[in-house]
Amino acid sequence: MLTASAAADKYPSNTALYADPALAEGVDYARRFRRHEWFDDDLTQRYGVQRTAILAPHGGGIETGTSELCLAIAGYHPADLTPSNPVHDYWMFEGLRSSSNGELHVTSTNCDDHVARALAAGSLNAIGLHGCTTTQAGLADNTQAVLVGGRNNAFKSRLLTRLNAAGIRAIDAASIPDLNGDEPTNLANRTLLGAGAQLELTTPLRVAMFGTNTRADRKNTTKPVFWAFTNATRAAIADVEATEPIS
Repeated sequence: MLTASAAADKYPSNTALYADPALAEGVDYARRFRRHEWFDDDLTQRYGVQRTAILAPHGGGIETGTSELCLAIAGYHPADLTPSNPVHDYWMFEGLRSSSNGELHVTSTNCDDHVARALAAGSLNAIGLHGCTTTQAGLADNTQAVLVGGRNNAFKSRLLTRLNAAGIRAIDAASIPDLNGDEPTNLANRTLLGAGAQLELTTPLRVAMFGTNTRADRKNTTKPVFWAFTNATRAAIADVEATEPIS
């Protein structure tokens, strides 16, 4: 059964979108990612590896604010990519048009970008960042909130605790089928554990995160709520990773 989001998509997959001759990468859309080097050539010591991937399948002008959050949560300032440890692998797909970016939306269960799939499949954890309307979330107009979904219940619990403690209204998305992100084929759930987390931020929350809400200016006008959200999410990642010793 198709979700409402998938049924509304123009493209059934990223592969189909990339193959459309009417679209040009760098003009209509872009892909950005970072996969950190793993290296251990020591016979006595064991070195850490990246365990969590940050994913924004609908960045740029599709679900505004998710690109900037993807970078920040991964440990890179969205304005200049200055790193702040710890850093995490990330991938994003971005709409670059001045309008009609919604046509570039490919629902996460149909995302087949090879880099995105590889990052998720090689990670213990993944977070999918998304935007939703208050109507989709079943909330009153102007409600600033994030719906926390996914198949990793321990990760969800950490995110709900950390976000609420930071003053961000975080709601368990379990009762909202179109936003709960519990499908096994959801990109964020295609991990080594077969489970991840999904964050659906309402439009009012995303708008409140930036002084100027345009693709060119968001990265330079981040507001305190943006960093509160980022830091809480990073803390939840650290909580979960602390329970996952290197095997």
